[in-house]
Amino acid sequence: MSFASKLKMESVGMVLTLIFYLIVGIISFAMLVINYSPPSIGIIGIFSLVTAYGLFRKRNWTIWFVIILFLTATTFATYTLYYYFWQNLLFTTGVLAYLILTWVFTAYTASKRKTLET
Repeated sequence: MSFASKLKMESVGMVLTLIFYLIVGIISFAMLVINYSPPSIGIIGIFSLVTAYGLFRKRNWTIWFVIILFLTATTFATYTLYYYFWQNLLFTTGVLAYLILTWVFTAYTASKRKTLET
C-alpha cells in the first residue's frame, strides 16, 4: 500500500507538495531555534505548516496560504541570493533549490486548486 493511498490523497503531486511544505516548516523552525534567524524565517515556517495542514485536509483556503508563501519565499530567497551569492556556494545552492521548488509547487497547487474545493 502506497503512502499516498494511506493519506487518502489521489494525487502523488499533492503528496509531494504536502511533504515539501511540511519539511520547509520544520526546517524553518529548526533554523529559527539554532541560529536566532530573522523573524521572517519563523513566518515562513508557520505559513508552511498551516499550508501543509490545509493540503492534508483539502481546505479551500490553502491556495491563499500558498500565494502568501510564494510571495514571501520569493522575496526572502532573492534577497538572500543577492547578498550571499558568492560567499557560500553550498548555502546559495540550497536557497536556489528552495526558490525553484517553491515556484514549482505553487504552480502545481494553483493548477490543481479544484481538488482543494471538496
